[in-house]
Amino acid sequence: MRYVVLCMFLLLGTAHAALEETDWLDLMPEADRKALLEMPEIIHDTPEGDSGFYSPESGGLRTADKNMPDFMYSAQTVPELDGRKMLLAGYPVPLESNDKGDFIEFFLVPYPGACIHVPPPPPNQIILVRYPKGMALEDIYAPLWVEGVLKVEVSSNELADSAYVLEAQKVELITE
Repeated sequence: MRYVVLCMFLLLGTAHAALEETDWLDLMPEADRKALLEMPEIIHDTPEGDSGFYSPESGGLRTADKNMPDFMYSAQTVPELDGRKMLLAGYPVPLESNDKGDFIEFFLVPYPGACIHVPPPPPNQIILVRYPKGMALEDIYAPLWVEGVLKVEVSSNELADSAYVLEAQKVELITE
């Protein structure tokens, strides 16, 4: 009987030990977070095509705007997060697919359209997700849950720089 009670306790304890969602602001050092919270509101009053934030000429997520504060280009990280398993919600920016057309690498960003019509997030708010299993990404405006181990690791390509890499174990669409 003790064995059954112990097994039930372990099973119930595991069910309640679900991974808690990480807030994007937790990925920023305190100084960057404070600067972000004190930053004036950014106005998005132009159509997507006229914004200047995304085009082959503008550099996509690498776009620099001389009017943006320095922390918007920060790659400063929170070292304590290195190696931590986490659950994060965000929006995909597809990068690399496998032979079935499923994406095995993508950037995860905190808000939709980060590569199209709004200022890009700083590198410490862009996460390179590696997901060898692959996933079809049909809509970059559809939010995802991504679960895996976060690494403090700079990644750079022609589209963007990121200050973190997440080795994803699970990726799914948010349907709530």
